[in-house]
This record gives sequence, C-alpha cells and structure tokens, in this order.
Amino acid sequence: MSAVNDTKFQPAVILLTGIPGQENIHVWISIPFCLMYVISILGNSFILFIIKTDPTLHEPMYSLLSMLAITDIAISLSTLPTVLSIFLFNSREISHDACFAQVFFILTLSFIESAVLLSMAFDRFVAICDPLRYDSILTPPRIAKMGLGSLLRGVVLVFPLPILLKQYRYCHASVLSHSYCLNQEVMKMACSDIRAHSIYSFFVTLASLGVDVLLILLSYVMILKTVLSITSHAKRLKALNTCVSHVCVALLFYTPEIGLSVIHRFVKNFPPLAQTILGDIYLLVPPLMNPIVYSVKTKAIRARIIRVFVK
Repeated sequence: MSAVNDTKFQPAVILLTGIPGQENIHVWISIPFCLMYVISILGNSFILFIIKTDPTLHEPMYSLLSMLAITDIAISLSTLPTVLSIFLFNSREISHDACFAQVFFILTLSFIESAVLLSMAFDRFVAICDPLRYDSILTPPRIAKMGLGSLLRGVVLVFPLPILLKQYRYCHASVLSHSYCLNQEVMKMACSDIRAHSIYSFFVTLASLGVDVLLILLSYVMILKTVLSITSHAKRLKALNTCVSHVCVALLFYTPEIGLSVIHRFVKNFPPLAQTILGDIYLLVPPLMNPIVYSVKTKAIRARIIRVFVK
C-alpha cells in the first residue's frame, strides 16, 4: 500500500518559473536574456582565443583565466536550455531526472569556479609576496594539477547529491521559483526525510565555498600587508592594480551565491520576484561580466584585443 501511495503522489514533472507576474511579456524579456547568453559565450570564447593565439600570454595568470572562461561557458550552457525554453516557448516542464542532472552540473561548476578563483588568488599572492620564486612555484605542470584538482573536487563533492535526490518521494507542490533547478529548492519538494541530504549539502558548501572565501580573504590580507610595506607609492598602486580584476570577479561570484544560499536556508517569506531576480543574477551575471572585467582591467589582454580589431 505504501508503494502504491508513493507512486500516486510522485509528480510526473517539475514546473519552473520565469519572472512572477510578468508571464505576458516573457517573449520580450527573452531578448535581454538571449543577449546575455550570447555575450557570455562569445566573450569567454574570445578570451580563450586571445590567450591561445598570443604566446606572450602563455603564463600562469592567463592559464587560470582560461580555466575561468571555460567554466563560465559551461555554466551558461547548463542553464540556457531551461531559461530560454521558459521565456521563448513558455515551456516550464522539466522531468525529475533532467532536473537532478541540472542540479549536479550547476553545483559542480560553481564549486569548480570557486576553486579556480582561489587558485587565481594564490597566483596574485605569489606574484606580489614572493615574486622571485613565481616561475618556480607556478610551473605549467602545477597549474595543470590545480585545474585537475578543481575539477575532481567539484565532481566528487557534488556526485552524491543527485543520487540522494533521486531516492526521495516527492508529494509537495512541484513548482520551483527559478528558471532552473536549484538544489535547496528541489530537496524541499520531497516529503521524505531529507536530513541526510540537507546536512551533506551544507557540509559540501561549507567545505568548498566557505573554505575558499576564507583562504581568498587571507591571501589578500597578506597581499595588503606586503603592498603597504612598499615605500614607493607608484609601485604600491601598480601592485594593487594587478589584483583589481580578480577582486571584482570574486565579488561578482560570491555575493549573489552567498545571498541566495542564506535566503533559501534561513529567510522566510522573501519576496518571490526579488528571489527570482537574485537567482538569475547568481548564474547569468558572473559569466557575462568576467570577460568584460578582464578585458577592461587587464592591460595585456586589452592591448591584444585592440591589436585584433585595429590593424
């Protein structure tokens, strides 16, 4: 009898949400979303092209930037099908398996990007605090290991989550408040005991994003300490300027990420529209802004882009 009831209350599909209250203009709203995806994918692809074709950019800093660009492209592609299907075709339905797969890719790629940002902070720390050993510490094989470690950490930590989600029985309302599947929301739809999933997801978030943020802050505390010890004002500014791009990118990534996690876990009765917009910012804005920030603030990339378009 229990098995019959489980089947009876298992929703066939999950419904995603576009912009609450604006369903009649979703087609028009799709235009800026499409532009954001196009700029994100083309912008990051162009950064990869610039770094690949210019031998002077084959350095640790730009190798890590390439990893960031690849991760941003993957994040954009992971949400593009559901977001555009909602706004262009009003197709809100997604199967449970497809939803669990999207949860896996979004979380994994977020953890990978966080690890890459940590590696970039380490790169700036070595470049400023121990410049004489920069080339010997950040060798190409070590950079490759850092990238592989970021990938493995993300996959290994997130892999159990969709497996746990698949084991649960879903009998609550199957309507999500975002245009993609978010782990914190999907697990709340289950009417099974989700304590194991909740504890594990909190642990992996703390062990990855939490630790990464603390280590990035620690690296910049040490960078500031080193920079303030430099007597020349011009050299201090030059040293700090090499970190501006990374600081901007880190703030763009962690601010909406942490804000959305806090809202879903601890805030009750948060306005649905504000929650939806913050969710869109969380996954759409960093891939869009990262290539723009590095193109504007990084002199070598800016000069290379100018040479491409101005012969």
